[in-house]
Formats: sequence, structure tokens, C-alpha cells
Amino acid sequence: MNWEQAVMWLRDQPDQGELVRACFYDDPLIEAARRYYESAEWVAVRELLPRQLGQALDVGAGRGISSYALARDGWKVAALEPDSGAVVGAGAIRSLCREAQLDVNVVQEWGERLPFADSTFDLVHCRQSLHHARDLRQLCREIGRVLRQGGTFIATREHVISRKADLPEFLRNHPLHHLYGGENAYLLDEYKDAIQSGGIRLTRVLNPLQSEINLYPETLTGAKRQIAARVALPFPALIPDLALALLGNFVRQPGRLYSFVGTRVSNG
Repeated sequence: MNWEQAVMWLRDQPDQGELVRACFYDDPLIEAARRYYESAEWVAVRELLPRQLGQALDVGAGRGISSYALARDGWKVAALEPDSGAVVGAGAIRSLCREAQLDVNVVQEWGERLPFADSTFDLVHCRQSLHHARDLRQLCREIGRVLRQGGTFIATREHVISRKADLPEFLRNHPLHHLYGGENAYLLDEYKDAIQSGGIRLTRVLNPLQSEINLYPETLTGAKRQIAARVALPFPALIPDLALALLGNFVRQPGRLYSFVGTRVSNG
């Protein structure tokens, strides 16, 4: 199967409705996009974005939900998506933006060869995209090339493993990898090194328990409740966010989610 066929298979499974909604794979697409725009995940992402609006590139845009959110917030958006599909590809993004009456430039190309001039964008946004890279360092170099000096880079919900030997376990447990073979995960240091190779200085590295972004559709409040239940604490709300963030450094589950924020430090 290709990626779109794998998603269609997932949507047809009667016991996977909750996962389909959590991944925003449900239809109507415009309702899924609106739900994403109102989600705790996007609220948290928005807090990391520059206050000054400008040109944004959404790499690996998928169904277009983050391109939709950026455009609704006032960014002038280019959505990069190599797949042409009408459900999870460029066709879906075009249909969504047409229905929402949003002006988004949809470009079908791979991130390792971005068809844009140097220093074009004020923001490069990647949602669940870096771990799909065929060449992670080349992708990050291209991102750095098209990002203006002082521009913002943000990559969210990227799969992390602690050691290479953990990758087969992650792939074995992924609900779609056995169908289309397109999933991957990298070591945390591999992400950092690749991002920095693009001339991007990392300013935030958010671990699995440090942000609603990595937890969604779970929440920080829900995570505190789970931790409190394990250690019999009567008042989970009293667990400080700092403690949750510290605990996140000890999560070792293969494929756990991290997010990265950085600034382009030099274009020369």
C-alpha cells in the first residue's frame, strides 16, 4: 500500500475510530482542520511561533491541517507535500483550502530538494515530518537554506528512540508501518545534529511530558493524574509542570514524541 491507502485502511477498521480522530484523519476534512485549530496542541504550537507574521513553509503538510491553522492565523503559507492524494496529500490540501477560502500555495515536492530561493521564509513548520526524511541532514540543510536569518524553525511530534536497537520494536508496534513501510525514528542527538547542520540554533527541545504538543490528545492535566495514581498522590494538580518536564527526560518508550524550536543564525 501507499500512505493514502494505509490511512484509508485504518479508517475502515471499526475499532480504530478514536485513533482516526486523534490523528485528524476523519472526514469532513474541514471539520477535522477546525478541530485541530482549536486543539490544545495548536494552542501550544502558537505560543512558540513568532508574533510577527510573514511567509511560512509547512513541510510535509499531509492533509493540510497545520497549513490551514497557520493561514487562519494570518501567515502567508506554502504547503509542501510530495504525495498527490485526495485524502492525505496535496489534493486534500487544495480541497481544504478551497472550501475554507484560504490562500495556500500547495507545492508537490520532497523536502530534501525545496523548490524555493534562499532566505524565502520567516517560519518553517514541520508537524510529524522529520522522522519521514529519506536524508535527515539534507532535509535540515534545505530548511536552513530557505529560512531567513533570524527566522523560526519548529518541528513537532517527532519519533525518538534511545538506541538503534529499539527501532524494530517501534516499527513493529506502529499501527500503519506494516502496511506501507514509511515510518521511522531517530536518536535525539541525530535530530539535534541534523537541525544544527542547517545553521539553526536550537532554543527549545521539548520532551514527551513537557508540552501539550507531544501529549495530544492527552493533556498535561491528564498526565499528572496518571502519575499521581501510580504513586498514590491525592492531589495531582499540585504536581508542578517542572516536575513533569523532568520526568519526561526518563521516558524511554521507543517512538516517544519530541518537539524542537530553533532560530536561523546565519545565511552566509
